[in-house]
Amino acid sequence: MTLSFAPDALAKDKAEALAAQRGLELTHPQQWDFLQSAESLDLQAAPGSGKTSLIGLKLTLIAQGWSSATRGICVLSHTNTAKDEITHRVSDSPAGRRLLGFPHFIGTIQSFTNTFLALPALRSRGIDLQAIDDDAYEHAALRMLDNNRSFFTLKAYTERRHDGRDLVAGAYYVCDAGELTVTGPAGTLPFKSTSRSGQQLLRLKNDLANQGHFRYSDMFAIAEHHLLHHPDIAQAAAHRFPFVLLDEMQDTSDLQQHLLDQVFGSTGTVVQRVGDVNQGIFTDRAPTPVRPSAFPLPGAAQLPVSRRFGPQIADLASLLTVQHRQAINGAGPQGTIALLLFDDNCVAGVVPAFERLARETVPDHLLATSPPRVLASRLTPGTAKAFPQSLTCYLPSFTPQAAEPPIHELITAVRSARAHLAAGDRRTATVQTWNAVRRAFRQDSGSALPVIQRIERGAASVGLQMRVLLHDLLSVDIEDPAQWNALMRRLRELLPQLADVEPLTVTRMDDFLRHTPQPVPPTGAAVENAAPMTAVATSIQRAKGETHAATLILECLDSRGRKYDVHETLALVAQSKYVADAPITLRKAAQLLFVGATRPTHLLTFAVHRTRIEPHLEALQARGWLVEIVPAGL
Repeated sequence: MTLSFAPDALAKDKAEALAAQRGLELTHPQQWDFLQSAESLDLQAAPGSGKTSLIGLKLTLIAQGWSSATRGICVLSHTNTAKDEITHRVSDSPAGRRLLGFPHFIGTIQSFTNTFLALPALRSRGIDLQAIDDDAYEHAALRMLDNNRSFFTLKAYTERRHDGRDLVAGAYYVCDAGELTVTGPAGTLPFKSTSRSGQQLLRLKNDLANQGHFRYSDMFAIAEHHLLHHPDIAQAAAHRFPFVLLDEMQDTSDLQQHLLDQVFGSTGTVVQRVGDVNQGIFTDRAPTPVRPSAFPLPGAAQLPVSRRFGPQIADLASLLTVQHRQAINGAGPQGTIALLLFDDNCVAGVVPAFERLARETVPDHLLATSPPRVLASRLTPGTAKAFPQSLTCYLPSFTPQAAEPPIHELITAVRSARAHLAAGDRRTATVQTWNAVRRAFRQDSGSALPVIQRIERGAASVGLQMRVLLHDLLSVDIEDPAQWNALMRRLRELLPQLADVEPLTVTRMDDFLRHTPQPVPPTGAAVENAAPMTAVATSIQRAKGETHAATLILECLDSRGRKYDVHETLALVAQSKYVADAPITLRKAAQLLFVGATRPTHLLTFAVHRTRIEPHLEALQARGWLVEIVPAGL
């Protein structure tokens, strides 16, 4: 298929000029292999390799040379967060901003499916959509089950089973042999579809559909059904989008990939898929016996150089590449890997010991704006008697839904966000700044602002102006009061338009937007006597995509409650063995630890029980790892 951009759009001189404007270094041949490719390919990118920056650079270059007014570029991701980051990367130039409107499309796979396939199918059936949301669907389904006598048999059946109501709340459509059918949350039904309960479940599902209530996975089945009966739609979509880029491929489900293959798999469309399969820790939301196109395909391009961390963390990360062996090269800060050895009587001292170690090894200016992070594979303990099992065993006061700490001035939040930006994590920096604005606005005005992923992105929209302002907040000299006040005047104009309220006049908002001098970081003896830091604790899963200055990974029981994840994984590392050859349960644990271990730039610490790790301690120390013992009563 002929692409609609100039032959020299990806020329080296143009790429170097644009990269220089954005402060990007193109020093490795693998970067150029991806940037200049105009053919279908897969790119396996290591953590911290700058893949999102490269994607933004490539898309902007293509946009500069794009010639068609009716055919566009399609950029898809698994999550709104990833989509939002790409949008941010292309929004700093006029050519890049053209990608935000027709004929181009940047969005999630879900939004693409809804927009171009499922919603047109529903409109053709005369269905007025009410909601595409799992929680809203569950409430509507259970309400119909409880209040409609025509489902008496099904309701009686659900009352005889401990998971009966979950069956009704979680039922979803699948496209089977060209027809829409209903199945249960586990991918099967506990009764025949021809039974009275089966017929009533199908009727309940169809009644909800006619009222406009759907689960997220329903839309993929409806889209597939629509494609099977109208194959010309796939041809039209492929013609509309001759170039497709898929980001975060490791999190794309079988269901999603199967549908994309039906649309773009055999049409001649250039499809470039980018991700890190070793970070693919999420499973399908709707189990479906469909095999995806394997990612990465044999012969995939590699992006093995990480600028997030140095050689020591990179060496460990290479051994933890479970799904796809990759020798990661660390080109970032030298960094330190440390072991904190604890006994049963000093578990409570693990996190304080880590905070002290972080203060000793991480530059003060990073810790002043970004506290250390504590990660665990489990947040709360299970039924096993072993100890410690989870994050709350180390931090009993931890609550999984802990509220974000209050921020009294926006400039404080922006300074903190800039620490994430300096560490290469623009996504966290942008979202942190925006969330601070949203919280303050809601408290003062009583109105709600949209989440950042849902700000409209039309070429002249208020949402786009807000995105540009967020970019400026993270790039201009905010320590200059005049520049800060100018930014705040723009913010005051935009916020009421986003929330559709009167202009801001609230005094507390005045206080929140004021300029305050940057505090001078303590040095010398002042640092020794400074108040203890408060580490931020969360799950490894939630930290995915983040960049930290210092990270602690706590030893926890695995998902089966039989073995400790850190100890079992480090035992293999001590022997320089790839965990890819280990049993399945250990591979799963190691894959999660890979995500956590590739977050920090300067300090990676593992908390491990001294007795368990002792046989392997000498080998790990020989790798240059620092070992410290947590004293009792710390």
